[in-house]
Amino acid sequence: MKKIIIVLAIIVLGTGGVFVAMNVTGTEKNESVGASENKTPQKLTYQKITVDEAKSIMNSDKPYLLWDVRTEEEFAAGHLPDAVSVPDSEIKERAKMEAPDKNTLIMVYCRSGARSSRAAAELVKMGYTNVRDIGGIIDWPDDVLVQ
Repeated sequence: MKKIIIVLAIIVLGTGGVFVAMNVTGTEKNESVGASENKTPQKLTYQKITVDEAKSIMNSDKPYLLWDVRTEEEFAAGHLPDAVSVPDSEIKERAKMEAPDKNTLIMVYCRSGARSSRAAAELVKMGYTNVRDIGGIIDWPDDVLVQ
């Protein structure tokens, strides 16, 4: 019996998997083998930031892109200063042109936060590493908007 357990343990250890072994008293013991060998790449994500955090970036000397992902009509009705209209429906095509460097700080916003969240997720999926979702323009004071 011990030989079978030892042979099974060697097989499982050789494959780097997880196995259940019986100790001498006959109780079960779970062991993870090769956990350090099974490294998964870190998943890229975007960061949701507040209006104050966005303003801080906008008032700093740090280079950034500010994208309004609403429709062209919504953008024309009023948008944040220095924003560029990049509708969420065009994000895949426009991102390549507007931000060829995938490490560029890109901040996105929409009306309520739904489209900016989708746009931020799409940018990350495309390999952009420095994406911030400001959320909705409805959270900004009206006197900040320009036409």
